[in-house]
Amino acid sequence: MVTPTRRQVLAAMTAASCRRLIQAEHPTPAIHIARVSTTFEREKLRQPFGFKGGYLTELWQSLAYVQSTSGSTSVGLGTQSVLWSDASIFNAHSEAGGNSLMFALLEYGLTIGQSIPFTTPIDWLEQVLPEVYRYGQAITKNPNLRKTFVLNALVPMDHAAWLLYARERGLEQFDEMIPSAYQPAISFRQAKLAVVPLISYGVSLDEVIRLVDAGHFFLKIKIGQPGSQKEMLEQDKQRLTAIHRAIGTRETEYTNDGRIPYYFDANGRYETKETFCQFLDHAEKIGAFDQIILVEEPFPEHHEIDVADLGVRIAADESAHTSDDVHRRADMGYGAVAVKGIAKTLSMTLKILEAAAERQLPCFCADLTVNPILVDWHKNLAARMKPLPGLRVGVLETNGQQNYAGWEQMQSYHPVQHASWQHIRNGFFDLDAEFFRESGGIYARSKHYESLFHA
Repeated sequence: MVTPTRRQVLAAMTAASCRRLIQAEHPTPAIHIARVSTTFEREKLRQPFGFKGGYLTELWQSLAYVQSTSGSTSVGLGTQSVLWSDASIFNAHSEAGGNSLMFALLEYGLTIGQSIPFTTPIDWLEQVLPEVYRYGQAITKNPNLRKTFVLNALVPMDHAAWLLYARERGLEQFDEMIPSAYQPAISFRQAKLAVVPLISYGVSLDEVIRLVDAGHFFLKIKIGQPGSQKEMLEQDKQRLTAIHRAIGTRETEYTNDGRIPYYFDANGRYETKETFCQFLDHAEKIGAFDQIILVEEPFPEHHEIDVADLGVRIAADESAHTSDDVHRRADMGYGAVAVKGIAKTLSMTLKILEAAAERQLPCFCADLTVNPILVDWHKNLAARMKPLPGLRVGVLETNGQQNYAGWEQMQSYHPVQHASWQHIRNGFFDLDAEFFRESGGIYARSKHYESLFHA
């Protein structure tokens, strides 16, 4: 038997396999940062956006520029949501003031990160996060600052790091970029993704009906409306009744039971289990209970209420800051995790997905009303995750088109805005072979956002 030479072995391998073999034989050199910069753009919303008992009028699109010592560059994007990430900061400051504090954390993270070489972006985040968190506690004067506030701030830095990492390593596809330890959790392939629109407090019943008529079957409905706990509960019950009367009997081929599923997001507004059970009792009374597929974050994180006996699947979102939090929530009876690579960084999200897989918790991608480029960044995760129990397709929440006043202009900043996977058709993103081959266009450069730094 003739033993093949190393050259023959390499010639027979795919480019990706060849690259992995060479990297295994030669330790990967660290990436060193030579220069960093940051800026932001303010994007107005069409109307006040209500959730968590408050309202947003704009969202800051924060940006991070990084350049390696070898000359590679990248620009990372983020969408700041102070109300979502830490309502106490939002309530203690003006809307612009809260955004300014979050932006300060991004600038500080880049400043200290510039002197830290890294092998993967996950390493970089792990080294930077503790120091930025301490800085955040200091400038907000809040010793109980939620870690998600800091992670939200660092999304542009992490996004830039992954793009830089891919360019430094010569990686051209999303699957190549993800370290092998995290790939099992995102090894599925969806042919299409159901687009999940957001039904915030201000969305009319006519709009809800219009969305269902347009092909959307999976709606994210905000509950936990403003006011006292009693006022909130009554408003939520009335809202559920109205929505159920309007679309409760609609049919869909994309659920196991053929009915429209309800996905509620309370953002921690229910202060007691008793109050939330009254909401569930009302759902049962009007015949809507069996259609509840998910309830996201009904209780404040620090209350640590066991949810195993509620009879509905409870999903963790803001409370799952890190992979350790996933294990704690699983122990409390939580049955799913909303992952947000566009809100908690891709680096932390990969660790969260790994932990969720260990606990056999289904995951789904929830939005932060991000810009079109980050929608495709997140689409790459959603396209590789199994469908939620009860559904026959994957899902991706994206509501920027509903809420940004300048959404069409923001779409023009996307370097591949005319690709087939960009367009919503009958409530879905269709994902063909080109989407996976091109990784949704995430490695293409945006002339608009790059120009903000070249000037």
